[in-house]
Amino acid sequence: MTDQDLEKLRQAKKLLENPAFLMEISNVIGKPVEMIYTFLPEKFQEGVGDLAKKVLLKSLDILVSKMDNRSNMKPNNLFHKILVTGTGTAGGFFGLASLTIELPVTTTIMLRSIADIARSKGFDINDTETKLACLEVFALGGNSKRDDFSDSAYYITRGALAGAVSEANKYLLNKGMVKESAPALVSFISKIASRFGIIISEGAAAKSVPVIGAASGGAINLVFMNHFQRMAEGHFTVMQLENKYGKEKVMEVYKNL
Repeated sequence: MTDQDLEKLRQAKKLLENPAFLMEISNVIGKPVEMIYTFLPEKFQEGVGDLAKKVLLKSLDILVSKMDNRSNMKPNNLFHKILVTGTGTAGGFFGLASLTIELPVTTTIMLRSIADIARSKGFDINDTETKLACLEVFALGGNSKRDDFSDSAYYITRGALAGAVSEANKYLLNKGMVKESAPALVSFISKIASRFGIIISEGAAAKSVPVIGAASGGAINLVFMNHFQRMAEGHFTVMQLENKYGKEKVMEVYKNL
């Protein structure tokens, strides 16, 4: 591996192994998010996972709608940050009641930003593997105490998703469409949603704090967008190097950095 690629991998690992979004949200609202989470209605907590699954399945369908497929284009990270700040501002104004409306819009914007970063790394955003890799980003970098994978490294998380990713990819290649009841997709989306749902609930917990208001709702969405853009940058840099050197080689070097 060249010195330049080794440095790329080192920077990718720094992004992937050091997520700080919970700390950043706590800075926005002035108190630990996990403490606030316990005050959310139990019914809401139980429904977050189901909402996450529905949103991710719908987003898979429209992930690359109307996007230019030319690779190596510079990602427009700032534009996507402005958009999610706007949806977060609206969501913060109306509170938890707006989550089912805001979340699909915000998630779609975040996915398009992730796809934008994938494209900048030379990936074909119309390829099924790339689409699934974009969704994988939502499972990366959790550091909540309620996250079962919170202490796991990047490759352990990917390993936990590998079987589901493979089956989902086979289904999409054969069927060419998303059918929500397909077992292969249900399994894959469920694994992603179990982690993404935690992030949703933490954002909702922060927005539910009295006098947080619309401005902080936008700031919270901006924190999440920053987080997923960092995860996407690291994830697709690693995958780019895997395509060049082989997954086993890159994994070995990554773990030794």
